[in-house]
Amino acid sequence: MNDRELSPIIRLRAIMARLRDPDTGCEWDREQTFETIAPYTIEEAYEVADACSRGDLGDLKDELGDLLLQVIFHSQIAEELGKFTFDDVANAISEKMERRHPHIFGNAEEGGHHLWEIIKAQERAKKSDAGALSGVALGLPALLRAEKLQKRAARVGFDWPDAAGPRAKIDEELEEVSTASDATRAEEVGDLLFAVVNWARHLGVDAEAALRSANGKFERRFVAMEKAAGGSIAGLNLSDQEELWLAAKQQERGE
Repeated sequence: MNDRELSPIIRLRAIMARLRDPDTGCEWDREQTFETIAPYTIEEAYEVADACSRGDLGDLKDELGDLLLQVIFHSQIAEELGKFTFDDVANAISEKMERRHPHIFGNAEEGGHHLWEIIKAQERAKKSDAGALSGVALGLPALLRAEKLQKRAARVGFDWPDAAGPRAKIDEELEEVSTASDATRAEEVGDLLFAVVNWARHLGVDAEAALRSANGKFERRFVAMEKAAGGSIAGLNLSDQEELWLAAKQQERGE
C-alpha cells in the first residue's frame, strides 16, 4: 500500500514520523522542540482566524491543514519522549466533549454554554493549583488574556455591576497616564488598556476582534493613501497626509 492509499490522518502522521526520523529525516524538523514550534502553532491559529474573517474557504482549508500539522508535530515529539500520542490527544478531547455535553451524551435534561462553564469550573477545582484565575494561558494575546482574566474574576463576583464602572475607570487611568513619571508610564498605560478591555467586555464587544478589525481598517486606508500619493507619503507634510487619510476614509465608506 502506498502513502496515498492510507487514511488522511495516518498518512499525515507517517509523513511527520519520517520527517522526524533521527537518521533519514529532515534536519530542520528533527531539531524542533515543543518550545521552538509553539510560535508557529500560534501563527497558524491566527491565519485560520484571518481566513475566517475574510470568508475565504479555499484559504481556510489550507490554513486548517497547517494548524492540524502543528497538532501532529507536537504529538510526534511527545510520542518520541514516551509521553502521549496523537490518539491520546484525540481520545482526550473526545472524552472532554462528551463530559461537557451531558445533555447530549448523558442524562442531563438541559445544557448549553452555562452548563459547559459549570462543568469546566468543576474540572479546574479538582486541580491542586485551582484558583479562580488558574489555567488562563500566559501565551494568549494580551487583550484576549485580559478579557479572560476579567471573566474569571466576574464568576466569583469581582466585577462592576454595569458598564458605567469600567467607563469611569478609563477616565481615572487616563489621568494617571498623563501624570505618570517616565518610570511608571508603561505600567499606567497597561492599566488603561486593561480598563478599556473591561469596558468593551461590559458592552459585549470582543476587544481582541475589535482591535484586529481596527488594524485591518488602518492598513487598508494607509495603503489607499500611498496609492493616491503615487507610492509613498513620506515626502508630504502632515496636512497633506491628513487630507489623503480623509479621502481614503470617505472612499472606504462609499461617500
